[in-house]
Amino acid sequence: MRKLVYYVGASLDGYIAGPGGEFDFYPVSEQITAWICDRYPDTVPTHVRSSLGVEGVPNKVFDTVIMGRGSYEPGLTAGVTSPFAHLRQFVVSTTLPDTEDPAITLIRTDPLALVKALKEAEGQDIWLCGGGTLAGELLPEIDELVIKRYPVVAGAGIPMIRGNFEPTLFTPTATESLSDGASITWLKRNT
Repeated sequence: MRKLVYYVGASLDGYIAGPGGEFDFYPVSEQITAWICDRYPDTVPTHVRSSLGVEGVPNKVFDTVIMGRGSYEPGLTAGVTSPFAHLRQFVVSTTLPDTEDPAITLIRTDPLALVKALKEAEGQDIWLCGGGTLAGELLPEIDELVIKRYPVVAGAGIPMIRGNFEPTLFTPTATESLSDGASITWLKRNT
């Protein structure tokens, strides 16, 4: 069965974005960019795949992406209506106007039901792109966390997971440290 994987970048204090949704404070080095292109090329937005040398690279891990409005809107503001055209794309939002892009499926209600149905279908894993509120809603279905931890403290912002008090155990399965100060930790949900 397919897994729902929350693959996300976070600050040392657990924020995925600043208070206004900003994410440009992350120290993104050539090393972490190369690591992403090698390990998770599926997560590279379509409009920059060519410049990063991953255009035409087959999907390694994911064939589907689920994102909240806050994760989708920065691209939309820049005129990118289909940020991951190489993946099946779902945007969960109750407030986003209807999209005219046929590559985007807008989900207005019950993202848990969507994830359960996607997990039963054939395919590669499902990438939960963000944000924190959607991750909180989907926590019961998250099978794995892949956390790219950047060497920066944000101090405030959007937490990695925002929701109700629901202690959920995950077991670390691997950690990788890069010389630029970033680290990646894989965690599997305890069953």
